[in-house]
Amino acid sequence: MTKLSVNINKIATLRNARGGNVPDLLKVAADIQKFGGQGITIHPRPDERHIRYQDARDLKSIVYTEYNIEGNPEKSFVDLVLEIKPEQVTLVPDAVDAITSNAGWDTIKHKDFLIEMVQEFQRNGIRTSIFVDPVLEMIEGAKIIGTERIELYTEAFAHQYGLGNKNGIDPYVKSAVLANELGLGINAGHDLSLDNIQFFHQNIPGLLEVSIGHALISEAIYLGLDNVVNMYLQKLK
Repeated sequence: MTKLSVNINKIATLRNARGGNVPDLLKVAADIQKFGGQGITIHPRPDERHIRYQDARDLKSIVYTEYNIEGNPEKSFVDLVLEIKPEQVTLVPDAVDAITSNAGWDTIKHKDFLIEMVQEFQRNGIRTSIFVDPVLEMIEGAKIIGTERIELYTEAFAHQYGLGNKNGIDPYVKSAVLANELGLGINAGHDLSLDNIQFFHQNIPGLLEVSIGHALISEAIYLGLDNVVNMYLQKLK
């Protein structure tokens, strides 16, 4: 079975835009799990423009499914993860000023650094996952590093699928087959949505987990607007 981990960064973005505590990030995380979500993902960045480091700490007592913290393993991030000890840490090579993640690791070029990071987290009982493009050499490099899982960066698939090109999944299938042969667990994320998730899931062997945030939160707004507008109308009668 493929698990759904919901990235709640966008809830924090909305809260921070107005100040205060609406929407309540902790309540959203609790509700997602109550509704059946099998994990909560956050991606704190150094400028804390959405998820704050204190949010990461506060969520520890709320998340009873799987807590996944992703980010670039610079010192403050590493210290935070080692303090919280989530079930999983996902290492993502995003720049400080990146709007969103836009590439996977070069697991060959950064092998020594990633080995050091993976071993540090594993010593503390935290499962590791490395964010990678669907490139076979990068999958092989991840195996050498010693990570338990990879997370396939799915933006390219989502873009091609939106254009009607279902062959855009081919590199992901080949990457998944290789990962399975190497004994690497497979996660996936970025631009997965209600439109493309079923096709992706049906074609990726051994897919353990997907992390979905922006699309899921946006879809929740669209699919919930009718209900909320009519609730207001009832109040105004």
